[in-house]
Amino acid sequence: MKKFVIITDTSCDMQKELREKYDIEYVAMRYIYNNRDIEANLDWIHLPPKDFYDIMRGGTRIRTAAVNTQAYVEAFEEYLKQGYDVLSISTAVALSTSVNSAKAAKEELQPKYPDSKIICIDSCNACGGLGILCMKASKLRAEGKSIEEAAAWVEENKKYINQEGTVEKLIWLKQAGRVSAASAFFGDLLAVKPLICSDIHGYNVPVEKVKGRKRSLARVAERVAENYLPNDMGISIRHADCLEEAIALKEDIQKRLGLADEQFDINYIGPAIGASVGPGMVGVYFLGKEVTLDSLAEK
Repeated sequence: MKKFVIITDTSCDMQKELREKYDIEYVAMRYIYNNRDIEANLDWIHLPPKDFYDIMRGGTRIRTAAVNTQAYVEAFEEYLKQGYDVLSISTAVALSTSVNSAKAAKEELQPKYPDSKIICIDSCNACGGLGILCMKASKLRAEGKSIEEAAAWVEENKKYINQEGTVEKLIWLKQAGRVSAASAFFGDLLAVKPLICSDIHGYNVPVEKVKGRKRSLARVAERVAENYLPNDMGISIRHADCLEEAIALKEDIQKRLGLADEQFDINYIGPAIGASVGPGMVGVYFLGKEVTLDSLAEK
């Protein structure tokens, strides 16, 4: 069976240890602030994560740029030349145009490599959810599954990736166009902390209003316990420079579900997603009940 590479983008928010463990490559997005254009590197080689989030705390808006077609062409061709097929799993098209760039790269390269397979998937997810899909595809590859089988699993199961989380403020999601002005309104009310889920398209959707930060985190844990289904991928927790709260949330979820420490992975929200959600976001990602929330009409 022909070998294949798995290529994703910065929004997978997988630290180097996980990328190496699962042999996953990524193509970097970019972020821009104060006339600086910087690679959105998942290892934070250009700007430490605390500095990144402190810039946002100081009132500076950070914008992001999707991966362009040429970057995908270069990433794909590096492996096509070595005889690999390519499985590209990208951030939800609802959040980024990167998947369209990947598909354009495929159209450019396929005639040059007619005997190679290039499969491009809109994950309908981001952050830890995208990471889980990539890791599962890697597990299937290690089990000897074909590129078609791995791609089919991702397409069928991406609707079971749940995101439960809370943000400190909705202003950053509003500025990034991730939620409507109407949805953002209640997030500006004193002491109200919105709970955020992802809909079936990958949009971030405010679903509840909770009074106080501690209560919002407890409610996230409750919602995880309500929707989690036993599986082999565990739970990914991602935070925007609020590690202590992420650990406390992990411990709460652990008590509710009786899971072992090794079933959890905690890491920073990377620069591509962090620029939209802002400091103080905590998100929990896992395979669970089918996501049926469809808020596309709001957009």
